[in-house]
Amino acid sequence: MARAKWAESLVADLYAREGFEIVARNWHCRDGELDIVAVARSPQPTIVVVEVRARASSDYGTPFESVTRKKQIKIRLAVKKFLQMQPEIHGEVRFDVASVLGVKVEVLRDAF
Repeated sequence: MARAKWAESLVADLYAREGFEIVARNWHCRDGELDIVAVARSPQPTIVVVEVRARASSDYGTPFESVTRKKQIKIRLAVKKFLQMQPEIHGEVRFDVASVLGVKVEVLRDAF
């Protein structure tokens, strides 16, 4: 749990440094949880939903491999609910996956 929180903070800071506004962290509903929701206002409004996966090693597969089709569906359902509850947030939606393996951060943009 501590590794996950640390990894999410690391990734949120990365997006903030890139100019994104972090509008939600660990948002959850009955359909699922969103680790990070970030918004870029320009050049066009873009909502980036970031799934953060942290692992100490890749002995049991990479963090990217752990975002299964089932998990992707749960994230999409949660995003739909999030946007319904936050009508002031609008724009194109992009799904990124951030891998934190040890202390190395890698982001797969537009992952699914």
